[in-house]
Amino acid sequence: MAKEYQHLTPEEVDFFMENGYLVVKQAFSKEKAAEFTKDMWVRLGLDPNDPSTWDRERIHMPSHKREPVATFAPRVWEIMKELLGGEDRIDPASSAWGDTFIVNLGLPTLSASDPPCPPQALDNWHVDGDFFVHFLDSPEQALLVIPLFSDIAPAGGATYIAPQGIDMIARYLAAHPEGVVPARLSFVPSTFAPLTDTSTPLSPEFVERAKAAPGYWSHLAAAQLIPSEGFVELTGHTGDVVLLHPLMLHSASRNHLRVPRVITNPPVALRAPFCFAREDPGEYSLVERKTLRALGVERYEFARTGERRSVVPIRVGVQARMLEEEKRRLEEKAAAAAVGKAGTVEADAGARAVAIAVA
Repeated sequence: MAKEYQHLTPEEVDFFMENGYLVVKQAFSKEKAAEFTKDMWVRLGLDPNDPSTWDRERIHMPSHKREPVATFAPRVWEIMKELLGGEDRIDPASSAWGDTFIVNLGLPTLSASDPPCPPQALDNWHVDGDFFVHFLDSPEQALLVIPLFSDIAPAGGATYIAPQGIDMIARYLAAHPEGVVPARLSFVPSTFAPLTDTSTPLSPEFVERAKAAPGYWSHLAAAQLIPSEGFVELTGHTGDVVLLHPLMLHSASRNHLRVPRVITNPPVALRAPFCFAREDPGEYSLVERKTLRALGVERYEFARTGERRSVVPIRVGVQARMLEEEKRRLEEKAAAAAVGKAGTVEADAGARAVAIAVA
């Protein structure tokens, strides 16, 4: 008997099981998006009305504030719970979204008249989770979530996904119970000899050497194996939210329209690892069921042999510096506003004094 869900329709369940993602339309309001992004351009130090100041193509911003998903996008929170088997399985730290905007401004050399780039040729194919050693059952990345804080038209810098990649990644991870380390658009088995310390960012030299490691996996190479009809461009409107299987292969794309594209990518973690061998099959979450389907089995006894470890991504240091710069810009804006307000008060007082004297 099929399990019944309160917030997912049978059609949505079938779609997720077939494709590994769902789009929740109008999950939050444009007003909510505007409120959350109101200081974005100040933080960036760029002029939204002057593209000549847009000196970076894609920017991953740090976080200043967070709000519970349950109040920000209530229906999304309910669906997340059903995809993951219930609220009690979700790490409470994953129950809020921050203003960690990922902004795609395009480049002045790009034009709407340019021919589209074939999805296989995109240079950013990856699986999320740059901060931990990956296993098939890893709890650190339980869902890939993409809230849209701007409209995204075709050729406007949307995220591309490759649903067939879920099968490829799931089978690769099942074959590597020792765990694999994320290394710049690739995976490297954690037993690779030079990999002795994951407490500092992996160097470009390490990533280059890792290509010779037995079991090395390239996400870019995997994307080359997928036919063109196997890709989806995640266009949409402000307030839409895309919920994806954690092993979804995806890539940023070029923004040929130069209309600012703004999304976030809030992590979702579990309290405990995924389980693919539950005593009661009715207790499998939809994400677990999709992983089992990717493996082509109804039950899988995953036996981890490696140690669960954190990995320090290079972006941590970069975003720490960005956070300080953004705080400075926000403080300067607040100081300028205070000076302007004081000047207005003084001017008003002077005008009243003149009026009294004349009277």
